[in-house]
Amino acid sequence: MSIITLLWPAFCLAILLVFIHAIFGLEIIKRGVIFTDLAIGQFAAIGVAVSLLVFEGQYTFILTLAFALIGALLITIATYRVKHIETFIGMLYALGASSIIVLLSNTTQGTELFAKLQAADILFTTSSDLLEPLFLYSGIAVVFFLFYHRLTGLYKEAFFFGLLALTVTSSVQLAGVLVVFVLLIVPAFLALLQGHFSKLPFAWVIGSIIIIMAMIISYFFDLPTGYTIIFIASLTGVLSALLFKG
Repeated sequence: MSIITLLWPAFCLAILLVFIHAIFGLEIIKRGVIFTDLAIGQFAAIGVAVSLLVFEGQYTFILTLAFALIGALLITIATYRVKHIETFIGMLYALGASSIIVLLSNTTQGTELFAKLQAADILFTTSSDLLEPLFLYSGIAVVFFLFYHRLTGLYKEAFFFGLLALTVTSSVQLAGVLVVFVLLIVPAFLALLQGHFSKLPFAWVIGSIIIIMAMIISYFFDLPTGYTIIFIASLTGVLSALLFKG
């Protein structure tokens, strides 16, 4: 059985994740609020932790979305009320991460669950796992391109962070907080470094190449898939930043 036959659902999921996160990543870098997605992702992960701790894994999507929206609402308000917004977002991230540790500290699998929330293993995704993210991310992309640039002020901020929260709600459960972060930032950053191609298509292509290459490496060398993606993507971003003048 070839690797493509075995892993094609995982490759498709990887491309879907890059597709939706590159859209938001370009906007996040332009805004200069790099850790926004990381903070919202950690708040979304609180929902997963609460689901596991209190409801035995039930109501995960609702709880994850609720906490992601809380994080998005706090950032939206802070955009207009807090002078040092990046500092506020950093504190929000620390609050989310520490909340997960506190919630899971008395569980027998607390450390393992926290690690999974940061970087999940998407390598053995099945074809049935693709339907929900396919429809969700396609719908979010359509709504974003139709309405985002027509809005202004607080409505635009709330719309952007609300859609980001909805996206992160799904992707954190699928891939983990740190994987979501690198998929948002690295492809968009690489696209902004180059000046020859359209930014978004370039981000889609380079991001897909990076994540699929990382998954293949993790498969052949029996490495944790999520952290391999984080390592390869981060290394590519760091080296590109040092070698190419953007």
